[in-house]
Amino acid sequence: MGDKQLAGNTLSVYAYVVRENRPVGTRDVMRGANLSSPSVAHRHLQKLELMGLLEKNKFGDYILKEKAGVSGHVWVGRNLVPRLMFYSFFFMGAFGAEIAIILLSYLVPWLAIETSFLFLTGMTAVAMILFLIEGVLLRRKLNT
Repeated sequence: MGDKQLAGNTLSVYAYVVRENRPVGTRDVMRGANLSSPSVAHRHLQKLELMGLLEKNKFGDYILKEKAGVSGHVWVGRNLVPRLMFYSFFFMGAFGAEIAIILLSYLVPWLAIETSFLFLTGMTAVAMILFLIEGVLLRRKLNT
C-alpha cells in the first residue's frame, strides 16, 4: 500500500476509525472526521476498505481490519502521533539537562560555563520549539 493513498481526508477517516475502536457508520465518520457530507465519508471508507484496512460488518458499519504504518507518524495506542513530537521530546530532555548544568554552575564554584555551551543551549531550545510547533501543527491537521 502506498503512503500517497493514505493521506488527507482518507488518513483522517482512518485515524478516526482506529481511535473509536468500535464499528462506525458513515454519519459517525462524517462528524468525527469533520467531513462535509455522508457521501464524502462513504467514499473514504470505501477507499480504506479497498486498501484492506477496513471491512464492513453484517450491519453495514466499518471496523478496523489492519493497523497500517503511516509515513512520518507513530501509533501510540490508538492515537497517531507525528514523529516530530518525539524529536521535540528528545530536545526537551537535552535542554533540561543543559539548564540543570547551567544552574549547577552557580552552586559549584569550580564548574565554569563557556559561552559556546550557552550558544548550544540556545540552539537546543530553538530545535525543541521548532519540532514541537511542527508536530502540533501536523497533529491538528490530522484531527481536523
